[in-house]
Amino acid sequence: MFISSETMGKEKFHINIVVIGHVDSGKSTTTGHLIYKCGGIDKRTIEKFEKEAAEMGKGSFKYAWVLDKLKAERERGITIDIALWKFETGRYYVTIIDAPGHRDFIKNMITGTSQADCAVLVVAAGVGEFEAGISKNGQTREHALLAFTLGVKQLIVGVNKMDSTEPPYSQKRFEEITKEVSTYIKKIGYNPATVAFVPISGWHGDNMLEASEKMGWFKGWKIERKEGNSSGVTLLEALDAIHPPARPTDKPLRLPLQDVYKIGGIGTVPVGRVETGIIKPTMVVTFAPCNLTTEVKSVEMHHESLTEAMPGDNVGFNIKNVSVKEIRRRYVAGDSKNDPPRGADNFNAQVIILNHPGQSSKGYTPVLDCHTAHIACKFSELKEKIDRRSGKKLEDNPKALKSGDAAIITMVPGKPMCVWRASPSIPHWVSEALFSSSVSSLRRLTVALARSLRTTPSLSSLETQPSSH
Repeated sequence: MFISSETMGKEKFHINIVVIGHVDSGKSTTTGHLIYKCGGIDKRTIEKFEKEAAEMGKGSFKYAWVLDKLKAERERGITIDIALWKFETGRYYVTIIDAPGHRDFIKNMITGTSQADCAVLVVAAGVGEFEAGISKNGQTREHALLAFTLGVKQLIVGVNKMDSTEPPYSQKRFEEITKEVSTYIKKIGYNPATVAFVPISGWHGDNMLEASEKMGWFKGWKIERKEGNSSGVTLLEALDAIHPPARPTDKPLRLPLQDVYKIGGIGTVPVGRVETGIIKPTMVVTFAPCNLTTEVKSVEMHHESLTEAMPGDNVGFNIKNVSVKEIRRRYVAGDSKNDPPRGADNFNAQVIILNHPGQSSKGYTPVLDCHTAHIACKFSELKEKIDRRSGKKLEDNPKALKSGDAAIITMVPGKPMCVWRASPSIPHWVSEALFSSSVSSLRRLTVALARSLRTTPSLSSLETQPSSH
């Protein structure tokens, strides 16, 4: 996880953006350019990135280099792990999550999308590029559907690479793409009237921070919503117009671990994002599903000590007398005195089958990505088929499910995991999951989305002593 080291106070509201879209649509370049232009990265660093990119024959990736800090990612020329970077707008501190576009890495997208308050869908306007992305084999449709189904209800569309249309900066091409994308996102469930469509060039910077002289025909975007209408011209203005989400500070603490570090002179430092509740020094936390309890010594964000961290904050926290071998990614931290998280032996889930080549029946065992967990889960009972929009029951104990079906299914995880019941008052990201199946060694399919409805605690999670690993 990479977070800008600039000290950022807590005066402004923190929001989280996921950047989605087809491979090569220019997501990383657009994101990197925006952060660079907003001062998140100093000029000397970007010049170093440019030189390295040119030396490796990837000059066109220079702004994407902002988000590709690991050597392995650079050499492969693709964004694999979700990178977090901060920048500032007039109203917000924005964390941009750069979600992978390659189908092989779709499972990584669950972590990014399920943390986001708004999705920025980047589509390439170049000849043939938009058509490739919006096709059934492209990721534009799948990413937009995932975002909406995972509960990301705010959307911005960046129509990128306007410099490569025929002719360059074509109004006709922008309007054509806007019309087609509007039709598709409306089918998914988004209201196009609430979506800002912005013609941009992530490479040249057109309409990123300032109105482009090359698109004088663009009179700006307008969005209409019950929280209030907004208008503007640039992508930055569209980000600043995001409606701030409610943050559930009054709910029990849930903090899924993204990583665990051993830092010399400090000790064990788990890292993750506060989803609900608060975490603060001296709090006694319990990790599920291992049921290990310890005290929090300190909490930090952007190298700054905090008296407490709130939902939406990406933090590291130092804990007492716990080895890095005892806790790991996929575990969840909670307040031991306020409804701590527990491991589940099984759970009921509302599942939507998105993209399965055949039928799914009892015994089917896809891989589930829920918060930061990645675990195989078996369909142990198909309880009822339901209408995916209304939730009304259509059929008891269906024999099989196909793409487009929704059902209530009892799931049994292959190893202990932490899930909890979904609730309208709890944010989408803590209770939803993505299933994928290995169709071949080269390709993974996103086959279903799930929402937890009921859990059965594991016996070990009810014991007073920590369970073994």
